[in-house]
Amino acid sequence: MIYEKPENVKAPWYKFYGGMRQHLDYPTCSLFNFMRERNLDRYNYTAYNYFGKQVNYRTFIDQIDEAARAFRAYGINEGDAVTICMPNTPEAVISFYALNKIGAIANMIHPLSAENEIHYYFEISESRLVVAINVSVEKILNVIKDTKIEKVILVSPADSMPMGLKVGYTLTQGRKVHVPKSDMIIKWADFLKIGEGKENFNANQSGDATAAILYSGGTTGYPKGIVLSNRAFNACALGGIEACQCLEPKDVVLSIMPVFHGFGLGICVHTVMVFGGTAVLLPQFSVKTFDQLLSKYRPSVIAGVPTLYEALLLNEKIQKMDLSFIKLAISGGDSLSVSLKEKLDEFFKAHNANIQIREGYGLTECVTGTCLTPKDWYREGSIGLPYPDNYFKIVRPNTHTEVPYGEEGEICISGPQLMNGYLKDEKETNHALQYHDDGLLWLHTGDLGYMDEDGFVYFKQRLKRMIVSSGYNVYPQYIENVIDSHPDVLMSTVIGIDHPYKKQVAKAFIVLKSGVEPTEELKQDIYNHCVKNLAKYSLPYEMEFRESLPKTLVGKVAYKVLEDEEKSKHHDAA
Repeated sequence: MIYEKPENVKAPWYKFYGGMRQHLDYPTCSLFNFMRERNLDRYNYTAYNYFGKQVNYRTFIDQIDEAARAFRAYGINEGDAVTICMPNTPEAVISFYALNKIGAIANMIHPLSAENEIHYYFEISESRLVVAINVSVEKILNVIKDTKIEKVILVSPADSMPMGLKVGYTLTQGRKVHVPKSDMIIKWADFLKIGEGKENFNANQSGDATAAILYSGGTTGYPKGIVLSNRAFNACALGGIEACQCLEPKDVVLSIMPVFHGFGLGICVHTVMVFGGTAVLLPQFSVKTFDQLLSKYRPSVIAGVPTLYEALLLNEKIQKMDLSFIKLAISGGDSLSVSLKEKLDEFFKAHNANIQIREGYGLTECVTGTCLTPKDWYREGSIGLPYPDNYFKIVRPNTHTEVPYGEEGEICISGPQLMNGYLKDEKETNHALQYHDDGLLWLHTGDLGYMDEDGFVYFKQRLKRMIVSSGYNVYPQYIENVIDSHPDVLMSTVIGIDHPYKKQVAKAFIVLKSGVEPTEELKQDIYNHCVKNLAKYSLPYEMEFRESLPKTLVGKVAYKVLEDEEKSKHHDAA
């Protein structure tokens, strides 16, 4: 299937990408079939590396077949949902592809979710089984009584470790994990035995069939289930490979982003498997051991959120390393300030990595990335150019009216990666996915930005983060960019706080560079820096130094936590 450029839709001039093709031919098959076909001549290449245990594509596909037979023998049929409540382990990735092979749906959830959230995920997806990491099993057993869950397939992080590490884990961390005895539990190895002697089955589903359900980070209430097709995942992989312009079989990718997140599943797993790379699977990432990961695996590619790169700058041992083995570093999932990008580019250059940090942009509603900074080009503040066949339009918020180049509005996206919709939520689906007069289906992202005449896209922030102060629109991302440009600042986050007559004002939470002392004099200096670079109505009303900023489960800055803290202070004071 080839997506031709529609008439009257603004699209970038691909001269900035050099050899990048404007249109790609997308498969209409399942994501498992596509991954397998892409690797028929790469069976001896390493598919994943788990704590030093390397598994090639031949064995990986055998493992998928084995799990698929077990799911099928258990009675999982096409269209059935199975929840995967796992960090980045081989069992999580194997289950994802195995379910896809038999036409079932992978319902991907965070293993550290609260009990009420887990119950909600089970109910809305109508899952029949759950593949769960040991630390989550007790919570799961507490909530499955009135759900459709029939069995909990128990996985330990040690199950796929090399023998020496497996013994070490069992004697140390494994002893701390309490797994209740229950007839509802079956161990992963025992579950696989159910499929022994059974015939292989391949549903050979179409590209439009549902492959997975992921969940939005939702700032209020329960998150929305995002229904994603085979086509969306395959298009994301092909578009990302084309946009990166440097990925090759055998490239080693540090797969830090979690599989229950679009970034982790779509880029760090499926895209890697499609180009024949090696995914270094890590069930838990620690900033303290970041230097050890780089030394041990020498990854060609790093993909993560800005806070990951913040950790890179703060790790003293990395300061002494030669990083010439890195050929691609992608930042996504959250906004990367101009100042932090400059610091990172300088850092990579100083450590012999001939690269620039490349910012990506996307939403789970289109799997993940749909836009990326070109390999050898950069325009200050830009998130780059759209992937092939992904078209961006900037409209006046809550309308279909397109604004001129350079004017801010809501970012809308059309292309092969769009979700099928929100799970059991027709109202929200119709709000997000809308047909315009050009006949195309557009995703209204809820993000504010603009586009220049060459098609470079500029993300400003989520529309919902906008602060209205005395009638003025104040954009936290713009204030953050100014604060981050101060020489002593590592990063900052700005939220709106209540004010008696201005309605809301901006408050900045600031993390200083390593070794910089937080003083009142420095706070005043940062404020003076803001005075020089911000309109008076945008100045931060308050500033607070923090050693670190709260993070969401996927490593983004948790604005909601800071907002709740401030509301709690206000309530206590009242």
